Amino acid sequence: MKLSIVVPCYNEQEVLPETIQKLTELVGQLVAEDKISDDSFILFVDDGSKDDTWNIISKAVEENECIQGLKLAANAGHQNALLAGLMTVREEVDAAISIDADLQDDIRVVSDMIDRYTDGCDIVYGVRNSRKTDSFLKRSSAECFYSIMKLMGTKSIYNQADFRLMSSRALEGLSQFKERNLFLRGIVPMIGYKSDCVYYDRLKRAAGESKYSVKKMIELAVEGITSFSIKPMSFIMGTGVFVIFCAIAFAIHAFRSYVTGDVVSGWTSIVLSLWFIGGLVLFSIGVVGQYVGKIYLEVKERPRYIIEERIK
Repeated sequence: MKLSIVVPCYNEQEVLPETIQKLTELVGQLVAEDKISDDSFILFVDDGSKDDTWNIISKAVEENECIQGLKLAANAGHQNALLAGLMTVREEVDAAISIDADLQDDIRVVSDMIDRYTDGCDIVYGVRNSRKTDSFLKRSSAECFYSIMKLMGTKSIYNQADFRLMSSRALEGLSQFKERNLFLRGIVPMIGYKSDCVYYDRLKRAAGESKYSVKKMIELAVEGITSFSIKPMSFIMGTGVFVIFCAIAFAIHAFRSYVTGDVVSGWTSIVLSLWFIGGLVLFSIGVVGQYVGKIYLEVKERPRYIIEERIK
């Protein structure tokens, strides 16, 4: 079995030396155990880093024959960088494992992933046992996100990020998804081949800082929700119908008050109603705008990434 480990990197100079060492040792161990062939390799994808990331990768390629590098011409974003690596190796290997450069995902379960692949699985997900090590804000927001994704009908795996094994057949299936608005956590389960999960405890980051700020996490959540469901628009329509019925009920109440002479000046209720309706309208326009914007980006058919260089 020829395996590739695909590692997207963006400004990872602090943690990259340790990552290279650990993954190189892992590949050597798997080769020694005869689980993968000796021509297996690690592909580091530099997503337009502004620090010394590419130089570190280049040096590692010179020093170790199992390491390769892929440099994108500009920062394309984590999902696009990951896709670039997977699409680059899909015709060269039997399977590929994607993992983030910080190695917070436990590489000790890679052997279990390979066992599941040998047993006939095309996709093996690395799933966190729990989120006990996360802050309260991150844990609660993640749980809220997965609950919303489930409500929207998206086939995402709970507590699973981008740590997974995919066979060459699954990678070929992934290549048929042409959308520019990428959310791989939702796309991969749609491929439909036999899958399984391995579970692990997430580790602390060895060095550097996470590149996923709160802003990026929110953007990823919005991307995932709006890329796989039109239920938010259906929700808006349902809310609009509810507001119309409320308006009718209020009109009936106002007419009754006029007939009975029980008329009280209620500027507060009027102002609150105006603010509520105005906010609802603006929110609705914003949600619709998200979908229109996605259509705009899709029809332009711009490349998701441009590869500047590959070294091996």
